[in-house]
Amino acid sequence: MSTSKLTTRSAQEQAGSMNRKRWAALVVLMFPVLLISVDNTVLSFAVPALSAALAPSGNQLLWIIDIYPLVLAGLLVPMGSLGDRFGRRRMLLIGSTGFAAVSAAAAFATSAEQLIAARALLGIFGAMLMPATLSLIRNIFTDANERRKAIAIWAAAFSGGAALGPIVGGFLLEHFWWGSVFLLAVPMLLPLLILGPVLIPESRDPKPGAIDPISIILVIMTLLPIVFGVKELTHSASPWVGIMAIAIGITCGVLFVFRQLKRSNPMLDVRLFTNPVFSGALTVNLLSIFGFVGFIYFLSQHLQLVAGNTPMMAGVLMLPGLALTVTFGLLAVPLVRKFKVSTVMIAGLSLSAIAYGIVLAFGQSGSVAALMIAFGVLGAGVGMAETLSNDLALSAVPASKAGAASAISETSYEVGSVLGTAVLGSILNAVYSRNLRVPAALDAEQAEAARQTLGGAHEVAAGLPESQASIADQLLASAATAFDAGVVITSGIAVALTVITIFVISKTIRGARTPEHTPAPETAPSA
Repeated sequence: MSTSKLTTRSAQEQAGSMNRKRWAALVVLMFPVLLISVDNTVLSFAVPALSAALAPSGNQLLWIIDIYPLVLAGLLVPMGSLGDRFGRRRMLLIGSTGFAAVSAAAAFATSAEQLIAARALLGIFGAMLMPATLSLIRNIFTDANERRKAIAIWAAAFSGGAALGPIVGGFLLEHFWWGSVFLLAVPMLLPLLILGPVLIPESRDPKPGAIDPISIILVIMTLLPIVFGVKELTHSASPWVGIMAIAIGITCGVLFVFRQLKRSNPMLDVRLFTNPVFSGALTVNLLSIFGFVGFIYFLSQHLQLVAGNTPMMAGVLMLPGLALTVTFGLLAVPLVRKFKVSTVMIAGLSLSAIAYGIVLAFGQSGSVAALMIAFGVLGAGVGMAETLSNDLALSAVPASKAGAASAISETSYEVGSVLGTAVLGSILNAVYSRNLRVPAALDAEQAEAARQTLGGAHEVAAGLPESQASIADQLLASAATAFDAGVVITSGIAVALTVITIFVISKTIRGARTPEHTPAPETAPSA
């Protein structure tokens, strides 16, 4: 055999080996993505069990649920910037180690205070994970077609993980104690900790922004008060605390932007937002996940408390929607070879609008079949739109700014996720409370508990003696009707937001195409 043929074969073998290593690295990177996404929804299933075990006050219970996404959203941008400077793989491995260790500690918390502190720490380490995964994908896959496929898998893992949460939570809570939902992090992160240093190349920004403590404080004080304020507005009787928190957040945000514009080497290049493709893609991320998570919030309750399914069965019923999210996320990749990116994204968002329209038409009837069809159509639409919006957000900026761009993209995901539950969930509960007809035979305490949430009505009904079985049936029937009325209202809001998103795409991303190749990744010594 000639030397040239041997050289060619050697080059082909080397290329094949590098190709396999890239996709193996992607598989490893999916574990933290799935974990973070599952963690956003799985805890809601453990609330009854941990409430019985730790006896938290109502305020403490809210903080147990909310502190994690609040801290996570506030730290995503600073952690993405630190990853640009010190190494994204390094931040990913540090975050994974800390997340696994704190999760194990949270599983054995003996008080509400301990669990709140653990959840806050999980938010800190979780913020190290998410920006690193997306920016590393950007640097590992420099070919546009491969990158789109990789981001499609990434987006499917993120969106699908939200639907997997109820399945995982339902299974664990039917067989183990509440702390098992936290122990899940340990086996899910072990593959990354073992194989990550071998498969994932290090990358960093060759000209990172300076470490600026004031900017870090300002960006935290922008996101955290705004998210907290929105939650207060939707939960609290008085609006002033929420209004003040939002005002503080907006003020800090303005100060942050001005500070970045004045610095020659800013922590975050806010000029990225002047790129209409980048800004439009972020709008799609925020509003799409807002509606998607809100849909999951009410669907999981309807399947369990209205339709009477176990948590495990409710999760299984949501599997088709998860499968369609993954399938259509991958389908978006070949579609953009034939059609404009904006056309495919609008098609995906149109499917989302149709899904919410199905709920508007049939939601009041409580039809499980209609809700399952709607969730499947929604999963298909979100899968298509989110895959391409993330690809656009990353390809619209220089490779050296991948960490910052992915952190902003992740922040839009997390803020959308938090607001989807906080805003749509609170509106749903308000409509439910207003429409509930409480039987006159119930005392004031029982009536108030029933009006708080659908779960509260079921607890009251379960506590009534057998002699009042007919009253319990009346309460549950009224609760189901009132809850589904709230579902219809929130679906109408989701339709409006989806239409707004389609309008944004038509104005900002029309004609946009992602490049066939991205700039070469930054080089950095192994860490």
